Amino acid sequence: MEKISFYEQISRNKRNSFILIAIIFLVLAALGYIIARLNQSYFFIIMIVSIIISISYVLIGYYNSDKIALASVNAKPAPKEYRQYYNSVEGLTLASGLPMPKLYIMENQQINAFATGRDPKNSVICVTTGALERLNKQELEGVLAHELSHISNYDIRFMTLTAILVGMIAIISEIFLRSLWFKGDRKGKGGALLLIIGIAFAIIAPIAVKLVQLAISRKREYAADASAVKFTRYPPGLINALKKIDGDKPIKASKITSSLFISDPLKKNLDNLMSTHPPIKMRIQALKAM
Repeated sequence: MEKISFYEQISRNKRNSFILIAIIFLVLAALGYIIARLNQSYFFIIMIVSIIISISYVLIGYYNSDKIALASVNAKPAPKEYRQYYNSVEGLTLASGLPMPKLYIMENQQINAFATGRDPKNSVICVTTGALERLNKQELEGVLAHELSHISNYDIRFMTLTAILVGMIAIISEIFLRSLWFKGDRKGKGGALLLIIGIAFAIIAPIAVKLVQLAISRKREYAADASAVKFTRYPPGLINALKKIDGDKPIKASKITSSLFISDPLKKNLDNLMSTHPPIKMRIQALKAM
């Protein structure tokens, strides 16, 4: 197996994430251009309405992401008795230069964890009681380093921007398609052809950018795995933790917050384009190559 440094792995996945988000920008620009050609008088109104709705909806969730995520799993502040939990996070924050996040636990015997918060100064890490009881020191540090990597890489902010763009495209497409009911037929073959292209693009674009959004989420997971190795310098810790997670049963969690976990707690769509996480076997393979 060809070896690859964690620096190269981090750089590659971040670069791919930016390429994918650039694709979303291009889809938004193309959709705007087509609608402007077809509906010049309504285009700016459609854009303004979609921007206001999309940004308002997503930013409310962004600034309350920690409260929403913690409430969804009934998480509680971690008692000081969990010394290993506190000590591991403190050691990792010193190694990474990050501020100490707030620590929470959720009652569940399955192994999982998530991080949330709009920036490192307002971050939260939550782990299951199963993770604290069933993982050894190196495995727990691997999981915690992965979550701290999401905080360090500003993944919540990055995915919020992606969600805003995807939401805008969905809203613009919906408004455009509905506006056709109130607009007369375009005259001429050129106008009819452009209208057909516009309708097809408005139907396909939201689906396409949603798939790109999920691909970005998977790339950020690979980047967080690689960053965890940079923090711990010990790939077997995270590898062994992922093996234990892979053998666990699904966790009862909200579909909205499931993408935050280190592994999809619902354990659905783990091997296709609709997954928020890469297959664990592929993540382990990437870690072994470092």
